[in-house]
Amino acid sequence: MTNSALGAHWIGTMDSLLLVLLITLSAIALVTAAATFAFFTLASALPRLRKGVVAFFHPFADGGGGGERVLWCAVKAVQDASPTSQVAIYVREGVTAEQLVADAMSRFNIRIEKPIQVIPLRRTHLVQPERYPRFTLLRQALGSVGLGLEALRQLVPEVYIDTTGWAFPYPFAWWAGSRVVAYVHYPTISSDMLGRVWSGTATYNNDADIAESPVKTAVKLLYYHAVALWYGMCGCVTAVTCVNSSWTRDHIQRMWFTRRPPLLVYPPVDTSELLQLPLDRKLKQLYLVSVNQFRPEKNHRLQLEAFALAKRGAGPTLQGQAVREAKLKFIGGCRHADDRARLEALQRYAQELGLEGCVEWIVNAPFSELKLLLGGAVGGLHTMTDEHFGISVVEYMAAGVVPIAHNSAGPRQDIVRPVLDDEGCEQVTGFLATTAEEFAEAITRVLTMDQRERLKIAAAAQRQATRFSTERFLQDFNAAVAPVMPR
Repeated sequence: MTNSALGAHWIGTMDSLLLVLLITLSAIALVTAAATFAFFTLASALPRLRKGVVAFFHPFADGGGGGERVLWCAVKAVQDASPTSQVAIYVREGVTAEQLVADAMSRFNIRIEKPIQVIPLRRTHLVQPERYPRFTLLRQALGSVGLGLEALRQLVPEVYIDTTGWAFPYPFAWWAGSRVVAYVHYPTISSDMLGRVWSGTATYNNDADIAESPVKTAVKLLYYHAVALWYGMCGCVTAVTCVNSSWTRDHIQRMWFTRRPPLLVYPPVDTSELLQLPLDRKLKQLYLVSVNQFRPEKNHRLQLEAFALAKRGAGPTLQGQAVREAKLKFIGGCRHADDRARLEALQRYAQELGLEGCVEWIVNAPFSELKLLLGGAVGGLHTMTDEHFGISVVEYMAAGVVPIAHNSAGPRQDIVRPVLDDEGCEQVTGFLATTAEEFAEAITRVLTMDQRERLKIAAAAQRQATRFSTERFLQDFNAAVAPVMPR
């Protein structure tokens, strides 16, 4: 291409970018005006506030993940701190209060002794990402507004507590008179997401087709910044903002226009029973565990690839034999048909990698079975990039299972941190990795390490895990929300 042709090409590209910018800014202005009109129209139709009611927005409260553990511990904390308050939960239609209470006990070992009220939601499909193949973030945000309005049309509580991260309905609850409390697990949009789009990095939420196109990248950046502005404005109406990790706190401080700094309240991990498991266990069969819901961001494929890589690299020695004979047990929850399809795809992938005899799948296991499985494991895998916290990593550590976690966000900043031993020296509490090769190396090290070294790491990990107990959460969460609870 000649210099003149090259110059014409770049001029054409810049003209296209400017045109896209003008169109996008005009569209944003029109959407803002329409949204303002819609907000006041919809908010004025909400019913009167009900005094003495604390309502939790958690549409999938019957799920089996870490977010649901936070929900039930928060419910218990509110009932203990404000005994006269009526607790309600906005949850998908078809789920009963009795089912939820029984589920909290069987899955999380959390006893809810006082009655709760269920507010059924028919349109939970509005926040399912699978429904929106394009403009997922914006359409999910709008869907969360629709779902939030469905909830508030049935009940406007004195205190509205969101434990899911959907901030976009907050202004409606605030306008109707509720005091809004947010417990943020993961920012809906973060500066990391914006950075990946800006740098042209292809990820699960930034297609290669967009990453390779300057025009499409510019449009997506404008789109993300518009949603980020909306997100930040919604955050400004909260009376109390709690976050689950240092990483989340840093992002919320940058994204939300809050008058008060977010309060760091580590999520509750049932460490009390896990800490009772013996460290010096009889290891008849070496195995690793992976405790994660079967969701795409958990990146189970990387775990399978790393495990297969470790086995292929095992030598002819006794240590190599230990790696070849080791098993990997996946323990996870399936929420719906998409999760089950994802699980079946992972099972097929394990067969393709030659792991069919070395991998087990345990789905929707109760706490009692989880405890038994953790009690016999030597290592635990975690591979999610930018995991906001990582409850499963803490569970590994509390149970004396050596964690092998992704080197980012919560695990790196808060959890898998060195502790001081009795002599004042730093003792590692686990391993961090990013690539399949790094994970495979850590897997091999954990499976082949001397028993005394494993016990030292496991003991240090248990000490670190005590920072994230249920008792600590109840104490910190109560202190955070006490000023806004019904009198």
